[in-house]
Amino acid sequence: MELYGSYDVVVAGGGTSGVTAAICAARTGAKTLLIERLGALGGQMNISGPPGFAYAWMFNPRWERVIGGFQQETHARLLKEGHAIPDQKTPWRAGYTFSYVDPDWWGLLMFQMTQETGVDLLLHSLAVDVLKEGIVTKGVIVENPSGRQIALGKVIIDCTGEGDVSVWAGAPFEMEPRENIQPHTLSFTVDGVDWDKVLTYIKENLNEFSFRPHPYLNMPMEEVYEQVKKVKDFSELGEQMGWISLREEAMKKGEWHGQSGVGFFMTPREGGVIQAHFQHSSHVGGVDCTDVRDLTYAEIESRRQVAIAWKFIKKYMPGFEKAYVSRICPELRIRETRRIMGDYMLTSDDVVQARKFDDVIGKSSFPKGGHHTTKIETLTLDANHEYPKDGGSHDIPYRCLVPKNTENLLVAGKAISTDRDAYHRFLQQTIVTGQAAGTAAALCAKMGITPRQLEKDVKKLQDALLTQGVILTGTH
Repeated sequence: MELYGSYDVVVAGGGTSGVTAAICAARTGAKTLLIERLGALGGQMNISGPPGFAYAWMFNPRWERVIGGFQQETHARLLKEGHAIPDQKTPWRAGYTFSYVDPDWWGLLMFQMTQETGVDLLLHSLAVDVLKEGIVTKGVIVENPSGRQIALGKVIIDCTGEGDVSVWAGAPFEMEPRENIQPHTLSFTVDGVDWDKVLTYIKENLNEFSFRPHPYLNMPMEEVYEQVKKVKDFSELGEQMGWISLREEAMKKGEWHGQSGVGFFMTPREGGVIQAHFQHSSHVGGVDCTDVRDLTYAEIESRRQVAIAWKFIKKYMPGFEKAYVSRICPELRIRETRRIMGDYMLTSDDVVQARKFDDVIGKSSFPKGGHHTTKIETLTLDANHEYPKDGGSHDIPYRCLVPKNTENLLVAGKAISTDRDAYHRFLQQTIVTGQAAGTAAALCAKMGITPRQLEKDVKKLQDALLTQGVILTGTH
C-alpha cells in the first residue's frame, strides 16, 4: 500500500464540518490533509442540500448571537461579494433566523480558503479503513483512481457524517432502529417564480402556513398574522411551510406522494435574484444509510417523489406557473445515522436547562426533539420538543468530540456524542464542532498530546477559539 503522506492532522470528509476543521487546523499551524470522496467541497451546504439555506439559529430569541467564528466569517465574505443576503431578524421568529448564501459560491469559497491556508486536498478518495496500533488511530486508508493509499496523521478527525472512521477505530456508537430513523430527502431548486403572487396567496391564506413564533416571545398568532400582512417583499419571510388545502386537494386526486408537507427555503443569487429551494418535498423513511442497499433504494425513491412534487408545484401553487427547475442535488441528504459515543454525551436535559460547561467549545439555541417524519406533516413537534429555558442557549462540551475507546481521534459534525433529541445535526452546528475539532487537533499535534489529554488543558483550546471569533460565554 502506497504511503500518500504524513501529516499533523488528517480530516476524513469534506462536508461542512470537514472543511471547517481542515481550514481551522491549518490556520492553527498544522500540516493538514483533507480527504473527500467527491470532487467538490461543502457537503450539505452545496452538494446535497439544502443549498442556499446556510444557517439558522445564529441568535437566541433574546437576539444574543450564539454562533460566530467560521459561520459568521464565511457569511460575511460572501455578503461582501454579493453572494449572500444579510442576517434576517424577522420579529416573530426571534432566534429562528436565517443567513442565506449562494450554495455554489460557498463551495467555491471553500476551495479558496483551503488554498489560502495551505490545506492539502485529496479528492475523489473514499476512506475505507484506519491504521491502528492498539486503540491508537495512526492513519486513514483510502481508495481512489491511483489505488489504495494511506495517510498518516498525529491526530485524525472523523467528519464522514456517518462516523465511519470512528467505528473502524473501535469507538462505540448508538443508532436508532431502521424504522425510527428520520427520513432522508433529495433537494431541488426552482427559478422563475412570481414572488408577488406567492406573497399575495400567503397573506390571503394565513391559517394554511406555519409561521412558528418562538415560545419565549409568547406572541399570539393574531399578532404574527398582522406582522405578516405588513411584509412587502417575500425575502422578509424566509422559510415557508404550508399550502395545506392545496396539498389535501392533490392528495385526493393522487397527485401528491403523501410522504411530507410542502414548503421551501430561499436561495440568493447575484443581482438580487431569489430562488425557491424545496428541501422537504421528498421524504424516504425506513432507511439505514449505513446499508448500501437501503441507500440505493432511497436515491431511487426520492427522485420518484421529486417528480411528483414538481408536477404538484406547477399545477397547484400560485406563482409557480412559469417556474422551472434549475438544480437537482446530485445525492441524498442523509438526516440521521450513527452517533459516536464520547467522553461526554450531551443530553436533552442539558439542552432544556440551557446548561453551561467548563469545556465549552460552542453554543446552540436549537430545541430538543422535533423530528422529520414520513407523514404529510413536514415536521412532527412531539411532546419532547422543548427550547432552552429563558430564551437562552446551551453549551456544547469539548468531550462530545472525543470518542471513547480510542486515542488520537476526534469526531465532528453529525455524529458527535449526544442523545438523539439533544442535537439536530444542522449545518451551523456541524460548523461549530468542526471549528473546535480542527483547532483542537492542531494544538494536540503541536503540543505532542492526545485529544483526550487536551481535556485537562482545555483553556488553551478555548483561548484559541476566542481569537477566531467563536462565542463561548456572555449569553443566556
